[in-house]
Amino acid sequence: MTEQFRSGFVTFVGRPNVGKSTLTNALVGEKIAITSEKPQTTRRAIRGIVNRPGGQLVVVDTPGLHRPRTLLGQRLNDLVEDVLGDVDVIAFCAPANEKVGPGDRRIAESLDGYGRAKKIAIVTKTDASTREEITERLMEVDSLREDWTAVIPLSALTGEQLDILADEVLALMPEGPALYDEGVVTDEEEDSRIAEIIREAALGDAREELPHSIAVVVREIAPREGTDLTDVFADIIVERDSQKAIIIGRKGTRLRDVGAQARVGIEQLLGTRVFLSLHVRVAKEWQRDPKQLGRLGF
Repeated sequence: MTEQFRSGFVTFVGRPNVGKSTLTNALVGEKIAITSEKPQTTRRAIRGIVNRPGGQLVVVDTPGLHRPRTLLGQRLNDLVEDVLGDVDVIAFCAPANEKVGPGDRRIAESLDGYGRAKKIAIVTKTDASTREEITERLMEVDSLREDWTAVIPLSALTGEQLDILADEVLALMPEGPALYDEGVVTDEEEDSRIAEIIREAALGDAREELPHSIAVVVREIAPREGTDLTDVFADIIVERDSQKAIIIGRKGTRLRDVGAQARVGIEQLLGTRVFLSLHVRVAKEWQRDPKQLGRLGF
């Protein structure tokens, strides 16, 4: 008998900065989610489509679960909980180069609330770990729950074991048709992807509280008539005047660097040359203001 086509949704959960977005990009085969060493980089549920022989996976990249200190943080946690209630498979992630801690245990225990979803565990970042660390982490992660369907060590950077993960997850999906057309890698809108590319560039060497205070809004994307140039106008939003000065830098040098880095990614996305105009503005304490959060899409 011919195997039936399978399709469904999988999401990666875990503490901030355990490699969820890097893993999403590696599976999709294209960068759809920004990555950074800064925690809580992901702020939306970003869907990436993975086509496999015999099936299609929709990977939902979510923010890292954390103890919220702002209204934004609480809304990000709420977003993760909404996603967990809708997916077919939940994949818990813990890095091989860090011991399992209270945050990991708390997240693993919280999965009790999502009985419909099948659950697997992933030990990430094996490329940055010793064999002894990987073995120790596999044992720690395996002991967190009794209902893991599989516990898989892998490296999103080198691709080691990625096919094993994809096949394992696909086997857990229900039978059903493809949910997206062939060739579609994400359902993210173009302006959202551009905003994320700019935010990734702005995160750069940002320190202390600044990464959490940065948001980006794309105001206009327009092809310039008679040329192969696309004009992109965007605002980088921060919470205080002192942060605005940091983003701009001495005589505007840092903002120019952010623009140059972002422009490369935007040109790759749009397939045209890009003129990028960035403006930095202050929206005081936007992470704690319900109205401003709403305007920014949170």
